[in-house]
Amino acid sequence: MPGFSEIRRQVVHIAAGACALLLRWLTWKFAALLALAALVFNGLALPRLGPALFRPGDRGAVGRSGIVIYPASVLALILCLPHRLDIVAIAWGILAAGDGCATLVGAHVPSAPLPWNRAKSVGGMIAFVLAGGGAGVALACWMRPVVPSVPIWFSLAAPLVAALVAGLVETTPIGLNDNISVPAMAALTLWSLSLIEADAMRAAALLMHDRLPLAIGVNLVFAWAAWRTHAVTRSGAIVGWLIGTTMWLTTGPRGWTMLAVTFLAAAVTTRMGIRRKILLGIAEARGGRRGPGNAIANTSLAAWAGLISCGLPDPTLARIALVAALTTAASDTVASEIGKAWGRRTWLITSMRRVPPGTSGALSLEGTVAGVASAAALAGIGAALGLVPVTTCVAIAMAAVFAALVESVLGATLEGPGLLNNDALNFVNTGLGAAFALSLWSLR
Repeated sequence: MPGFSEIRRQVVHIAAGACALLLRWLTWKFAALLALAALVFNGLALPRLGPALFRPGDRGAVGRSGIVIYPASVLALILCLPHRLDIVAIAWGILAAGDGCATLVGAHVPSAPLPWNRAKSVGGMIAFVLAGGGAGVALACWMRPVVPSVPIWFSLAAPLVAALVAGLVETTPIGLNDNISVPAMAALTLWSLSLIEADAMRAAALLMHDRLPLAIGVNLVFAWAAWRTHAVTRSGAIVGWLIGTTMWLTTGPRGWTMLAVTFLAAAVTTRMGIRRKILLGIAEARGGRRGPGNAIANTSLAAWAGLISCGLPDPTLARIALVAALTTAASDTVASEIGKAWGRRTWLITSMRRVPPGTSGALSLEGTVAGVASAAALAGIGAALGLVPVTTCVAIAMAAVFAALVESVLGATLEGPGLLNNDALNFVNTGLGAAFALSLWSLR
């Protein structure tokens, strides 16, 4: 396209973030109307008024969707967090400055590629965190008069953490538009951090200090054993050690045991019927060994919930999210692996037509029964460990089953086009399981 300039495009992308400054004076309803107006303008008028902002390959609605998704994501944040426009502003700033600067630096400053995505660079990742985090801190301080009760540590530290999380998400090798994934993860991180109370976290820090030696030692032994038995790759063992250590520090032996049980459930069922899976070409990659992506996708949200629980006077809700996330991840893996090993008939969830075992979004009777049974059992284990009340078991099990069904729909529709890969689907699955469990529990 004649006249196109990537620098111009990204400058506009970054400059649009300056509109977040207006949120200091706007009501959420008026802010939502402005975001809706921007969405309509970007979709209908901008392609005609600013054609030089579109890349040469941007043709039609799909190619130009990013410039519409940008204001749509801001609108979604406003509607989801109408009383926390400070979080909306911070997430918007991370999206605008972080994503824009990462693209500019990645394209114009030579640096090594990232190990997990060679299409992204170390320099771009650093630029994202620094620029996005800096913009987030500035906007957090700017918005302090709107929510005066926000502690200063949140304004100074939370945007940096959110920028790091969003930066990692931005470098994930999936086709989902960054204008969706980046603000969503930034806002989720900020919202969860906003629940923390400093006094509770300081008390928890003393307890974590006492737990540290045992947490390191136990998880070293467990990670080494998992690697030696070919349950995980070397990098998977390292990431698993980090997550396991975090879980022990934040929730003690009870939370760590829940994590270990879900890992063992997934590892054992992955090995079941391995010969049939290999013959059909549907066995887990690397001979069934789980890599770092598997660990992050299936357990990082639970570890984060464990961390958040340390800063809450009443950690019940965070613990429900923790158990639900692990239950959802493990029961989904059990259902998938049992279905691949012994499923006689497999149907695609979106059309109910017969498909080969291992097809993304496919269901089998055997796998479904195994998934339901394992969800109930794992929810019961969470209660037996004292992590959650017994009365939450039904909600957690139901949430895990429902999340797995939604994930199957997403897998059938989004994995094929490359918008989400298996790890991204698993992460979404655990998030849905936690969200559904909390929603069902709140309706009691």
